[in-house]
Amino acid sequence: MSINGQWLEDKIAKNDAGQTIEDYLKAKWRLPKKTLHQFRMNKNVLINGEPLPWRNTLKEHDRVSLPFFEAEPNAITPYNVDIEILFEDEHVLIVNKPINLDTHPSSEQDQKTLLNAVAAYFQKIGLKTKPRHVHRLDSDTSGAILFTKHFVASSVFDQLLAERKINRTYIALVQGIIKKEDGIINEPIGRDRHHATRRRVSRTGQAAKTRYRVLKRNAAKNETLIELSLETGRTHQIRVHMSHIGYSLLGDTLYGGKRLKEQQQALHAIKLSFVHPFTHQRVSAVAPPTQQVFLPYSKLLSYET
Repeated sequence: MSINGQWLEDKIAKNDAGQTIEDYLKAKWRLPKKTLHQFRMNKNVLINGEPLPWRNTLKEHDRVSLPFFEAEPNAITPYNVDIEILFEDEHVLIVNKPINLDTHPSSEQDQKTLLNAVAAYFQKIGLKTKPRHVHRLDSDTSGAILFTKHFVASSVFDQLLAERKINRTYIALVQGIIKKEDGIINEPIGRDRHHATRRRVSRTGQAAKTRYRVLKRNAAKNETLIELSLETGRTHQIRVHMSHIGYSLLGDTLYGGKRLKEQQQALHAIKLSFVHPFTHQRVSAVAPPTQQVFLPYSKLLSYET
């Protein structure tokens, strides 16, 4: 597999030979229907340099060219700031977002975000496509975020996220000592009609499910270090759920937490893992916590990739 300008080129291996072009695109690249239709109509897929009918059978050593890296307009203003890269290949980029940085712009004037920083990185490496974030983190939440390098990867990874095949692991420090070793919070979340940005547990809200387990209890500070995983992706889900059961995140003043000197919520996306839809390899990216509040617990947070 190699990149040649706008083309990603793949030489057909023995185990892929004998498939029709259409079956190969579905099995090897897991392309969604919309992308397949677009490629078919535009005759974008080349076999040994020619746009052949998709019912044709592929032979070993055939060269397939896919226009994954076709140049596209990019209106994202580059923000030249260093980013910590956790994983990178031809299709995706995973970075460790610091606190006090938005994932993406909230207005046209907002140009100092992680998305802008990734756009600058793409420019630096000569990639003429625009970055797309598959998910997001709040400004005050740090940790692993997944970006795609081309529009095909974007549609495929959006699908994986919707199917809950991208696993996200968080750590948090909460106020109080949690007695149970682990638990599941299965409560719907909706908007708080009394506050523009706040969410709350609501019978009429969207289904939301959070799992947690205790990593360390600190009686001297009356706080508990926990690990969390999400089975849904609602806005402020961890913050709302932990507040709901009486253990607000440290620094999360919006949901009852006491203010920290750093003025942040003690929440970090420490691990992101998935089976890569294109290479079929397991990818596991660990984001070392950079928030000061987690430093006393650093020995407990040496996650394996």
